[in-house]
Amino acid sequence: MTEIATPNASSPSGAGEPPTLRHFIAGAWVDSTSGATFESVNPADTRDVVGRFQQGTAADVAMAVRAAESAGGMWRRTPAPKRGEIMYRFGALMAEHKERLARAMTREMGKVIAEARGDVQEGIDIAFLMAGEGRRMAGETVPSELPDKWAMSIRQPIGIAGIITPWNFPIAIPCWKIMPALVTGNTVVFKPSSDTPWCATLLVELMAEAGFPAGTVNLVTGGGAEVGDAIVDNPDVGVVSFTGSSATGRHIGARAGRKLKRLSLELGGKNAIAVMADADLDLATDGILWSAFGTTGQRCTAASRVVVERSVVEPLLDRLARRTSALRLGSGLDDRVDVGPLINEAAVKKVASYVGIGRAEGELVIGGDVAAEGELAHGHFFSPTIFSAVKPMDRIAQEEIFGPVLSVIPVEDYAAAAIAVNQTRYGLSSSIFTSNANTAFRAMRDFETGIVYVNAGTTGAETHLPFGGWKETGNGHREAGHAALDTFTEWKAIYVDFSGRLQRAQIDNQE
Repeated sequence: MTEIATPNASSPSGAGEPPTLRHFIAGAWVDSTSGATFESVNPADTRDVVGRFQQGTAADVAMAVRAAESAGGMWRRTPAPKRGEIMYRFGALMAEHKERLARAMTREMGKVIAEARGDVQEGIDIAFLMAGEGRRMAGETVPSELPDKWAMSIRQPIGIAGIITPWNFPIAIPCWKIMPALVTGNTVVFKPSSDTPWCATLLVELMAEAGFPAGTVNLVTGGGAEVGDAIVDNPDVGVVSFTGSSATGRHIGARAGRKLKRLSLELGGKNAIAVMADADLDLATDGILWSAFGTTGQRCTAASRVVVERSVVEPLLDRLARRTSALRLGSGLDDRVDVGPLINEAAVKKVASYVGIGRAEGELVIGGDVAAEGELAHGHFFSPTIFSAVKPMDRIAQEEIFGPVLSVIPVEDYAAAAIAVNQTRYGLSSSIFTSNANTAFRAMRDFETGIVYVNAGTTGAETHLPFGGWKETGNGHREAGHAALDTFTEWKAIYVDFSGRLQRAQIDNQE
């Protein structure tokens, strides 16, 4: 077992004992008022206990909110370029500790080490991007309709941001949310998933080391019912940003709506890759496998549907089956492994239940079983699975499975493909493989998703473009890119009249 080296850990009570980690509130590492803890375990080998973490309470959240409120006035008055300088230091520290963070991530949530490094790199990228916003953060200066009058608009922080994040990108997604919140002058109360509290702890340690003042970032670990709801319900939390399931998003939306809070929701996906008859099938196969089975299918942007012209279904299926059979399952810390574990036992049961549905709806091509042979018996592994002859409205083609299950849907032509791609309540990511430029541009226009890729898979968003989806994938906000600032700022219009007399807009400008 790898020992956790972290400054806020209590001394283990015995040899081999996992340490206990604490909340971070007002610049100090503190125990929960509950006196209770929970364990985080390695999903590739559940005998490996990563650590024990505080079971947070509403009282803990209240303390974190008070700390954020106390720090808020100082932080919002700190010049934005200075806030950005601290953020640059944080990005540099992440880059310095990239391998340590990546290996910790793989141990705690299971994704293969190459993907974990990419996850950390996203955090680094967004830290640097948002640090630069400290010197940009542009408003507008526009001409007034009256003489000797100045008109402009500026962004200002909302106040306290509640940040609630999932386990599947435990470094990148917190950074996507926390960095724009901080650079715009908000303070933060951060609740990570209870499946990945160690990654969150390591991240906050680096934030403290970078020099974010006490109270600007506060970490409270624990369950959604205790910690998450307390953050959403607290009247002093002005904005909430959540990434997770659509069911939880609806729950948060209802609670936040009663208080008219600013709310950013990034929710589910049922993403499709369209493969046209003129596509490069080898390239399409590469894109499909990466999108479907990368992160073991546990991405909101994962491709769970392949909509393919009927004339190339068989050659594409042959390629997919051959390549899928060669994928190696195991611990993501092994560089030879292609597919890591699912996050927990509940995820295994969910995937297995959908495979049962798929056996009735489509034709099983490969996979379909829990993988429990040898060392895999100690983890949460499931064989990469492909179904063919799936119809667009089948359950496995409509409902988010969040695992390594792919449905292949045959269609007659591009028009039918576009209908099938859009025939879902989600709208996050889509892609098309074609050698015809006209078809590619039609897809860019027609696909009802927030992200469209051409001749690439459905994953691979870059931090300087907005990330988010249409329909039930979210509530219209975007993460990453300059658009992320909109979640965490209010617009203020300012008029300065230096004419020395009262001028009435829309009245005194009329002849």
